[in-house]
Amino acid sequence: MALLSASLQLARIQTDSVVEMLRELYPNLRFEIVAMSTTGDKILDTALSKIGEKSLFTKELENALERNEVDLVVHSLKDLPTSLPPGFTIGAVCKRENPLDAVVFHPKNCGKTLSLLPEKSVVGTSSLRRAAQLKKKFPQLEFRDIRGNLNTRLKKLDEKEDFSAIILAAAGLKRMGWENRIGQLLSPEDCLYAVGQGALAVEVRAKDQEILNMVSALHDANTVLCCIAERAFMKRLEGGCSVPVAVNTMLKDGQLYLTGAVYSLDGSDSLKETMQTSVNYPQRNEDGPNDDVQHVGITAKNVPGQAQEAAENLGVELASLLLSKGAKHILSVARQLNDTR
Repeated sequence: MALLSASLQLARIQTDSVVEMLRELYPNLRFEIVAMSTTGDKILDTALSKIGEKSLFTKELENALERNEVDLVVHSLKDLPTSLPPGFTIGAVCKRENPLDAVVFHPKNCGKTLSLLPEKSVVGTSSLRRAAQLKKKFPQLEFRDIRGNLNTRLKKLDEKEDFSAIILAAAGLKRMGWENRIGQLLSPEDCLYAVGQGALAVEVRAKDQEILNMVSALHDANTVLCCIAERAFMKRLEGGCSVPVAVNTMLKDGQLYLTGAVYSLDGSDSLKETMQTSVNYPQRNEDGPNDDVQHVGITAKNVPGQAQEAAENLGVELASLLLSKGAKHILSVARQLNDTR
């Protein structure tokens, strides 16, 4: 059984964690990990929002899957577009790590928070979503692009004086064993997170029933429902990494709560709403063609279909509400401005 991983250290750690779970479930199977660099990983001098859509990080990996060179590909779910190419599906969404954003401070600012940084301090982030929200909340700070893998960005922070702090996903820092570098966790009130942030996805060939059945045991039902709602929200908005779209989800007592927002590039214009729906449905033991229904690219056989439908509808309805209030204009201006930057 061959699994494909991007060659970066974090991608390898994430793939190793999936293999470990699979080995526990299937001790008699042998798993081999194949590493590959993607175009997105190699372009380190350009802002993520300028180098195209998320397929730059996934296309080469999917080609290997299509050629049967590998059987599974492990991704950060936030790197996967909301519409997958024909023939592929997300066969597992693993239990989500902390989805919040984290601030890592330059050693000289150890013990501070963003609000305590001196005026005009420069904060690095590769994300339009983070910059848009934080510019509004911390107008005294300057936000600048910083690219590279986690190791590279931390090195740029520590060894130079260019940045007072950088913003990264808490999940990546934790997986790398660098949780002690987190100086401040940004609450959803400070900064809503990216669609799918903190969750790992296992992509497989949609028609490969044996593999699909095998990896479906890795699904975490709560994470699946939250991420279906988030991805449906993003898809309805036609968002991507070139526009600031952000979410926060919570599942409590059978109710799924989704907060979604869109922002102008400078954060001065925004729309934010919260909706909820019941996802309290029993699992039905039905065999048949409905078993492999995809919801925004996810096939989750062991999660009640009605609950998945409710989660997807929630995302679509919330996006439709924002669109009715002018989200399309905010996003299209943001996209145009980003293109001309």
